[in-house]
Amino acid sequence: MPAVTVVYYRERGQVPMVEWLAKLPPDAADVCVARVRLLRDGGCELRRPFADLLRDGIHELRAKRRGINYRMFYFFFGRKVVVVSHGFLKQRARVPEPEIDRAVERMTRFKADPFSHAFAAGV
Repeated sequence: MPAVTVVYYRERGQVPMVEWLAKLPPDAADVCVARVRLLRDGGCELRRPFADLLRDGIHELRAKRRGINYRMFYFFFGRKVVVVSHGFLKQRARVPEPEIDRAVERMTRFKADPFSHAFAAGV
């Protein structure tokens, strides 16, 4: 499997993924970070049940802990970099469109100025 570099999206000094992980129960945060490591190691070859393509170049990283579904959105920047936009708790069968739209907007901003929007994930 091709390993990739994982970065988190950053805007105006804030890193939505880091802030989201900090709010989760520790065991849930550990599961989500483990999924990010799996993404790092698997890159574009990672598939269901761990990851899925949603639309417009946005993928979801899937985790579950104690019956709660956690989702993290990501996109590729070139072939060797994955940018994790943000995470959320999935409570419905379908991923809410506004969450995907948020990831698409962040992807657009990132691609316009990657150095201003990249934060080293440290995974």
